[in-house]
Amino acid sequence: MSKKLIAYFSVSGNTKIIAGRLRSITGADMFEIRPEIPYTKADVNWTNPVSRCNREKIGRKDVKIEGGMEDLSGYDVIYLGFPIWYYGAPNIIQTFLKQNDFSGKKIAIFATSGGSAIGKTAQKLLPFIDESAEIVDAKVFSPKDDIKTLEKWAVF
Repeated sequence: MSKKLIAYFSVSGNTKIIAGRLRSITGADMFEIRPEIPYTKADVNWTNPVSRCNREKIGRKDVKIEGGMEDLSGYDVIYLGFPIWYYGAPNIIQTFLKQNDFSGKKIAIFATSGGSAIGKTAQKLLPFIDESAEIVDAKVFSPKDDIKTLEKWAVF
């Protein structure tokens, strides 16, 4: 039996809802990816060209993570969750991937979005993981999705 981890980043709470539902289905351990400096509502106002999320994405800046993972070696499957920002993962996810060893892991990406599809999000994250890791799927979910929808997906 494989050991599973749900690692997620959530600002508005939508991704956290999905992570919690996944935990109830899979029994996986959970880890919340938190920025060293928490985001405010103004920080994630993508319509403001000088908001924090815009500056980070345009500047391709790493976002410092509060704390960190101990050791991922005991996990076979990582469910990685985050909101879609600018048709991809927020920079904090790239930081998380760079700071941890995903060698030989299966990674299932779950995302939330106000309207964007998953697009090429998985492909954009490939440079940040070991080539022996495999992204097995990537899908956008809504907090309105029921447990059955997640059960069908979370079979890794």
